[in-house]
Amino acid sequence: MAASVEVAGLEHAYDTHTVVRGLSFSLAAGGIGCLLGPSGCGKTTVLRCLAGFEPVRAGTIALSGRVVSSPDRVVPPEARGVGMVFQDYALFPHLDVARNVAFGLERRSAREREARTRRMLELVGLSDAGSAYPHELSGGQQQRIALARALAPNPELLLLDEPFSNLDVDLRERLSVEVRAILKEAGTTAILVTHDQNEAFAIADQVGVMNGGAIEQWASAYDVYHQPRTRFVADFVGRGVFVRGVAEEGGRLVTELGELAGDLPPDVAAGDAVDVLLRPDDIVHDDASPWRATVASKTFRGAEFLYTLALASGTRVLAVVPSHHDHAIGEGIGIRAEIDHVVAFRATEDEA
Repeated sequence: MAASVEVAGLEHAYDTHTVVRGLSFSLAAGGIGCLLGPSGCGKTTVLRCLAGFEPVRAGTIALSGRVVSSPDRVVPPEARGVGMVFQDYALFPHLDVARNVAFGLERRSAREREARTRRMLELVGLSDAGSAYPHELSGGQQQRIALARALAPNPELLLLDEPFSNLDVDLRERLSVEVRAILKEAGTTAILVTHDQNEAFAIADQVGVMNGGAIEQWASAYDVYHQPRTRFVADFVGRGVFVRGVAEEGGRLVTELGELAGDLPPDVAAGDAVDVLLRPDDIVHDDASPWRATVASKTFRGAEFLYTLALASGTRVLAVVPSHHDHAIGEGIGIRAEIDHVVAFRATEDEA
């Protein structure tokens, strides 16, 4: 049975170095969560605390209401009902695929082990690979076998540590979608850690963006992208730049690309300097627009160009433009801002 997860006020330190501080989140049974952040932000340490590999200095971890970690209580990993998929898959090279998958089923009868192994291989789309050995499989196939082995004992919670880091980009994107489908079919609660936002968006129901040992925002991928709560989240998730503006009455923001309407941050008053987030999909190529920009650089992506455009002030913005609009470096083009979700933050005194 899938477990719900409740983490409250979690702290962890190595000697005097605190790596996780005041971290809290919750995940419903059967949900898929992701801890997303740069290297060194503490996300793998959180995963190890969830697994029971690390003690906690403060806070609690509860699975389906049962506290499994607190400063005075640590349920051992084998008693938590938690499975784990490691970064290097950790398959046993001397065992064939079927015996790798069945490794955690030693307490079941031979008939049950065989049926469960067959079911797991079907689930990951490798029914015919049971007699093969790990070295005979591709990286993507090894990843799916590692997933099948972790799911075989029917864990309440599955943890995945950078599961696609050893794969090429195209395979990562395809397997991200496949792994989500597998987890949803199995009905397993899962949490993965990654620094790759594309993986997070493809797999997770809820994404926690981590910075400095804490979660700055726990929300759907859509909300994390379109409604970032902090400047770090806005800067880390997606590609974008900040353009200086001034807040006016009525939620208006005046920028060098015209006037924008949105909700002002609570700490911003009329007349304050703000930084407005502009993503590539917020900038539209429009030859009839009075606002002009110069093509500073461009990257061809087949169906589209990613342009870096210099505004009159020298500020540079990004724009995604269909590839039949092939403009030369140094050429001036018309642009306008077309933003459904205006995101702005108060400029610091130094910036202002």
